[in-house]
Amino acid sequence: MSENVCVFIDGSNFYKSCKSNLARTDVNLSAFASMLVGPTRHLVRTYYYTARLAPGMDEAQKSGQQKFFNALAKAPYFELRLGRMVRRDDECRDCGAKHERWQEKGVDMRIGVDMLALATKNNYDIAVLVTGDGDLCEAVQAVKDLGKHVELATFPVGRSDELVRVCDVVTELTAGEMAGLYLRP
Repeated sequence: MSENVCVFIDGSNFYKSCKSNLARTDVNLSAFASMLVGPTRHLVRTYYYTARLAPGMDEAQKSGQQKFFNALAKAPYFELRLGRMVRRDDECRDCGAKHERWQEKGVDMRIGVDMLALATKNNYDIAVLVTGDGDLCEAVQAVKDLGKHVELATFPVGRSDELVRVCDVVTELTAGEMAGLYLRP
């Protein structure tokens, strides 16, 4: 019998990792999820986590993000899960200048909650987590404690060593592996 797999993609982490490791971000996420699941297992669903761009950001970027969200909505067996952006006031340690920045909130928690909720409902046998963020270590361990397996798909640069240790299997994403998964040639 085929193993059921759910893929959980930390969108911002994946986007930044693609940008720094591949110098491009136009990955066909359906093909990417299929690659991670492989031909002998069954993809139940892919969950993609991110937040809408902050208010006041460039309208072209916001329009591009909305087009991306619309494309995800049309992809079979894909779910978009949104966190939120919150404004933070920071002060430069060197000069004391104050500035504002926007920070994504609620995304890691949502990934962890979804992984656990779906595991307790027995919706999957294997979770494939796409991130490098060590904040998800406790959720991964809790899912494993329920008897599920957790695989990590991550780039070798910019990932948490603790997350690598806690996951059952680690797939290192490389430029060669990703080459056939781009939307544009």
